[in-house]
Amino acid sequence: MLEAIHEQLIRLDLIVGETEAVYHEATLKLGLTDSAMNVLYTICMFDGVCPLKNIAALSGLPKQTVNSALRKLEREAVLYLESVDGRKKRACLTEKGRELCDGTVMLLMRIEDEIIGSWLPEERELYLSLTRRYLDALREKIKEL
Repeated sequence: MLEAIHEQLIRLDLIVGETEAVYHEATLKLGLTDSAMNVLYTICMFDGVCPLKNIAALSGLPKQTVNSALRKLEREAVLYLESVDGRKKRACLTEKGRELCDGTVMLLMRIEDEIIGSWLPEERELYLSLTRRYLDALREKIKEL
């Protein structure tokens, strides 16, 4: 029993690794760095305006990497940072940033939508619920380390 579980875990790890490699390949083909893609993807999930805390929390990137990517994108006039409620800030896409995202991030999102959209509703729900269940359990176990 444990051997079968271990083999399945290896399969899962390989799938996750391959998925990350495919996203990296897509990012390179679209002319972005991985950090820029992750930051812009997160901002696009919020329609082009996103609190900085959400970028750090949802992109999966370390805060320093997020900050470096934001500064670079700001220098390139892809986005600007604005203060909200005192110390809080949010990232906002510029027109140039929206155009960049239309041909990169949004293209990738459309591909994802097409793939997930080809699944039956029950398949989508099962995939999402099992993935959430795994993530929640993993997060709890990591807290115990």
